[in-house]
Amino acid sequence: MQRPTFSITTDDMQHQTAAVAKLLPSRVGALFMDMGTGKTRTALRLAQIRQAKWHRLFWFCPCAGRETIRSEIAKHTDLTPSQVYTFNDATRAETAPRSARIYIIGSESMGGSDRVAMAYRALVAPDSAVTVDESQYIKGHRAKRSQRITRLSAETRYRTCLTGTPYSQGAVDLYSQMNFLSPKILGYRSFWSFAANHLEYEMRKDAWGRKRRTGRIIRSHNEEYLAARVAPYVYQVRKDECLTLPEKLYETRACTMTGEQRELYERAKHEILLRHDYDDWSPVKIFRLFTALQTITCGWWHRTDPDTGRRHLIEVPHHRLSLLTHTIADIPPGEPVLIWAKYRRAIHHIREALAVTHDPAQIAEFHGHLTENQRAENIARWRAGARFLIATQDTGGQVHTFNEAAYAIFYADSFKYDKRAQAEDRNHRIGQWRPPVYVSLSCTGTIDDRITAAIETKGDSLAAFQRMVNLYRTQGMRSSAIALVKGL
Repeated sequence: MQRPTFSITTDDMQHQTAAVAKLLPSRVGALFMDMGTGKTRTALRLAQIRQAKWHRLFWFCPCAGRETIRSEIAKHTDLTPSQVYTFNDATRAETAPRSARIYIIGSESMGGSDRVAMAYRALVAPDSAVTVDESQYIKGHRAKRSQRITRLSAETRYRTCLTGTPYSQGAVDLYSQMNFLSPKILGYRSFWSFAANHLEYEMRKDAWGRKRRTGRIIRSHNEEYLAARVAPYVYQVRKDECLTLPEKLYETRACTMTGEQRELYERAKHEILLRHDYDDWSPVKIFRLFTALQTITCGWWHRTDPDTGRRHLIEVPHHRLSLLTHTIADIPPGEPVLIWAKYRRAIHHIREALAVTHDPAQIAEFHGHLTENQRAENIARWRAGARFLIATQDTGGQVHTFNEAAYAIFYADSFKYDKRAQAEDRNHRIGQWRPPVYVSLSCTGTIDDRITAAIETKGDSLAAFQRMVNLYRTQGMRSSAIALVKGL
């Protein structure tokens, strides 16, 4: 059967040409290119050059980014809509079309849906090509999606992975991504062989005095060996090396807690951690505490009663919304604004606050509780003139391009720098000609201070806190651990 050919309809940039030249000689390769440097287009160019040798191209990406990838394919190629198929809730092995050239599949669906995995298995063949976009989504070697994508794609002719954050947690992140490309790259048959040579784990004595590995990696070894092994298969470029983009501008605006907030804030510390012996401060409890304290700074707490286990909502007066509205008042009228929120309840509060002074038609939402069609409609409405796009970093912080906005407000930040960086680069990409302004809203004297400090040092506030607790625990420094919590 004659395979339909397609062309790239946009021009190469110099670094994209270099990337194609680097990866073209090998059947596998990784594009570790900063966000906004055109990874998608580069991968499409590779696929276009090789198109005579593959029948179907499978493009894995975060579920929230499927429609964005579809629009990127439409922008950069002359493929017709019928030649690009997106996996959805109706996709099944027996009903998926066989005639498409490119299939877009949500990475998370490969782990969470047997139906999607079976449909992929029915379509994929040795003469297929596979691209994993945002390949940090398969960096967990135990994750079902990582195992399924890697195993089912193992015999395909071409395999490519793309990401701007290939090893946010160090060398451990390389294993699954390189294993997807080919086990021969690193030269290990299993993760445990890799770990034995390159990872050092924290050891802790159990109740019987025996040393046990906790699972937390404390350092990597022989990284020069890994760099040499992956070098022939990786093209890596930073944004400042290949693009002349306007400089980012930053501003922080702060408020304080109300009296009611402070009382609730201290109560949360006591109920979640301080009422327990610090040997019981598990990572889950620490995460619960961080989440509780951050939501309290935003005006609510979903409290779990420590005695009955019942969960109920407590709302308190706060100043964060008024800080937001004052910030928006300082932005030139008519300017599109991105508002990054972390919690769906915060989006609800923000929408209600904006609706007091703005037409509700000027407000669009983008989060995981909307269907894919609803998200696409809301983005289209925002691009057509709605002024505010309120999005969560988990859903909107990857893949998408929001260059229409030069102003972005972070209502509440992620615990991790990586997520903040991903969100910032949604509107600091190819095509942005104005200096983007990022305004962070913060509640002083709270956990926000710790989160801000971690982001400024490109760290992870939650992981850093857990490391300090573990250190104090191993050294028997109970008072220091308690002081650490009280100081949040």
